[in-house]
Amino acid sequence: MSSSWVMVPGLAEAPEEFGEVRSMLSGSELHVLDPWLTPITAPVSELRRGLTLPVGLLGHSIGGLAVLRWVLTHPGEVDRVVLIDSSLTSETGWRWLYPGTVGDRVVRAVLRGMGRFGVPQLLGTTARRLFIRVGSTRNKDLLSAATARLRYGAADSWLLFWDELTGSWELAAEVARLLESPPAVLPPTVVLVATGGSSRFTANGWVAGQRALAAKLNATVEVLPDSAHLVHLDRPDAIAKAIAGF
Repeated sequence: MSSSWVMVPGLAEAPEEFGEVRSMLSGSELHVLDPWLTPITAPVSELRRGLTLPVGLLGHSIGGLAVLRWVLTHPGEVDRVVLIDSSLTSETGWRWLYPGTVGDRVVRAVLRGMGRFGVPQLLGTTARRLFIRVGSTRNKDLLSAATARLRYGAADSWLLFWDELTGSWELAAEVARLLESPPAVLPPTVVLVATGGSSRFTANGWVAGQRALAAKLNATVEVLPDSAHLVHLDRPDAIAKAIAGF
């Protein structure tokens, strides 16, 4: 069994914020995908480029959908999976905003205009702080101020986030179809589910959805009542424990 793991982050997440998870691993190598270089929703052929297979996969939020597509289409390349508060296949968004629609073109034009006028540079770090405050019980950002400015204040950063979001809607629908006829043999899988902080407001339905997904994967479920959605910030130890448990 490989000791290498690949982390696929969630929406608007930078690889630097997974530092605590990496520091807690013993004897395992962790490669964190950089969404600024390789889109989360890119084809599996791009996600696995340069990797020695098989690998273990970690997927957070919409990154969980990317991991699921990888597992369901290339199960022989994956030997273990940890889904971390993964997006569900029901999260397919709004058709009128799908890539290529009029609504999408309007949003993209607005975001490009905002980039030209420096809005991300002005408000990017503030948006990042709000993102952490809402998504984490610890409210501790692991990104340095310089890194936050570089990643969230870039002229094209908000357009990148929009591409991630709309791409995840199509990905959710694709994974739902794949789950209708999954491979006969799937790698052992753990599903971590956050129900703390801001996640408590939708906890009951969220846990039910995660358990239904886990049942299709023959996966085990661990509920984290002390973590909000950003589990890698609130409970990096839970992720490290899941990895060590294989």
